[in-house]
Amino acid sequence: MEIRRTMTVSRPHDEVFAYLQDFTTTTEWDPGTVSTTLVSGDGGVGTRYHNVSKFLGRETELTYVVEEVQAPRTLRLRGENKTVVAHDTMTLMPTASGGTELTYHARFDFKGLARLVAPLMAPAFKRLGDEAEQRLLDVLGDAGR
Repeated sequence: MEIRRTMTVSRPHDEVFAYLQDFTTTTEWDPGTVSTTLVSGDGGVGTRYHNVSKFLGRETELTYVVEEVQAPRTLRLRGENKTVVAHDTMTLMPTASGGTELTYHARFDFKGLARLVAPLMAPAFKRLGDEAEQRLLDVLGDAGR
């Protein structure tokens, strides 16, 4: 299951990168996130976060680890629990006007029995991606595309 959204905002890419590198901000832009707390680290590779998310009415906990930081262009995190491995990649490019083009890509690899029902969740994941895109646009100051 994958979500990929590309959007353009007027904020400079260094500022957008700094905002996204603090993964605790997911409470502001990820519609499924209930809470994200820093467990250890400074936002660099190896930083760990505890995330509580709600999806289809159920709360689940994931441990996210920062796997790659290429400031101010790429952030890659891996979240995992007993039923899913989530891969989140955010790629930022400066625009000619001084803004930022942000591509958010999330891939979910389900484990065990969850793999069997994952295809049925495609509409819910599409909604999640649409809502995350709009919230990112809102929080980064650009309500339109």
